[in-house]
Amino acid sequence: MSAAVPPWARSFSPYATFGQVPPAQVRDAVRQQFTRWGRPEWLRVDNGVPWGNWNDLPTAFALWAIGVGIHWHWNDPCCPTQNPKVERAQGTGQRWGDAKSCRSVAELQANLDDADGYHREKQRVTKVKKTRLELFPELQDSDRPYTLAWENGHWDLALVEDHLSEYVVPRRVCASGHVSVYDHGRFVGNQYAGEYVKVQYDPDAHLWIIRDSQEREIRCMEAPEINRAEIDKMSFRKPRHKK
Repeated sequence: MSAAVPPWARSFSPYATFGQVPPAQVRDAVRQQFTRWGRPEWLRVDNGVPWGNWNDLPTAFALWAIGVGIHWHWNDPCCPTQNPKVERAQGTGQRWGDAKSCRSVAELQANLDDADGYHREKQRVTKVKKTRLELFPELQDSDRPYTLAWENGHWDLALVEDHLSEYVVPRRVCASGHVSVYDHGRFVGNQYAGEYVKVQYDPDAHLWIIRDSQEREIRCMEAPEINRAEIDKMSFRKPRHKK
């Protein structure tokens, strides 16, 4: 007879790893933080989903945040020491929350809220004898406030397009003459099969520009995925049609 699964392992999340959490759910959680603390000017992130992935172009999640007016800085892959305080905070939060002793998400959240409030508002930093909130009072009054209504009126595709234009990414043309950009196959030409080309987004023409190794423009392609509706889906994968 197998041992019973403890309540915390069964009820806290249906996902085995954070990378399996749908990006839309992560965005909802990030929006909650923006609502409370305001929009940061920069986000420093690692390369795990949904912040980044194997692709050499920004994820839909990153493009959404850029459209909100947030700059992104990606750490180098496999270099957690580039963001040590945040990495340390992950383990600290797990200890404070004590998830294994909790019987519900609400109980875990309460643990985290209590610990968070204590260390921010009550515990005094030894050298200066002030709380963290006293040291950083501007945290309570952000000059970059956020609400979902504000996002709906201010999300800016031009910011996304300008950011995308900074990328020049290599692609190897497959035997059928296609290259892949955001999971969409783009036909370059059978004559280029096996060759490497460069792909760059043109924010003025709203097109993907394909150039050969000699920097000669060989194709201009539509970019139907670069719009708010598609980015809001948090995925650029082509829909699968039933046979």
